[in-house]
Amino acid sequence: MEHVDPCWRKSSYSGTSGGACVELGHSARGVLVRDTTDRSGPVLTFAPDAWRDFTARLKAGR
Repeated sequence: MEHVDPCWRKSSYSGTSGGACVELGHSARGVLVRDTTDRSGPVLTFAPDAWRDFTARLKAGR
């Protein structure tokens, strides 16, 4: 299987002061999340349903 680098974008919830920022990407496996200060480091992968549940809980303040 060919490796395709996802188009990363900075999360809208990340701060503008350069501190705790995350980037989001998409792949065939799901939604990808990485730390902007360690772009070559680990990447979390969420299944689409898990990502929808996670973001819904964040928006609800849980």
